[in-house]
Amino acid sequence: MDDVDPMELAAELRLALGTLVRGLRVGDELPQNQAAVLGWLVREGPRTTSQLAELQRVRHQSMARTVALLTEAALVEQRPHASDGRKVLIAATERGTAALHAQRARREAEIAAAITQRLTPAERRTLQESVALLRRLA
Repeated sequence: MDDVDPMELAAELRLALGTLVRGLRVGDELPQNQAAVLGWLVREGPRTTSQLAELQRVRHQSMARTVALLTEAALVEQRPHASDGRKVLIAATERGTAALHAQRARREAEIAAAITQRLTPAERRTLQESVALLRRLA
């Protein structure tokens, strides 16, 4: 018999993950929306503002503001579209890629420090096994 209430577990998991993510964002230099756009561009390559808006599920105008801020900070650059001269592609610059990687590295270092300081070796193994389960849920 299953003695785990899935709804209760889901609520606890949401709260724990939300608290973890919010805590990690405290030291971020890039706002979440800008980091998300850079993440798409670094992983998937150049995109139009409309494509980025669709990926992020925001209005075109909102994405245009985000792209303008990233451009102003030299984290992205605009390039002509290869097949459609009316379109402009947004691409991560070396500086943008480095900023994204630095933010991720800082977050990972914070998590690693917490794992080292707060968990026993047995708990670390349990956490390692749990990562595969979290991936399956995702």
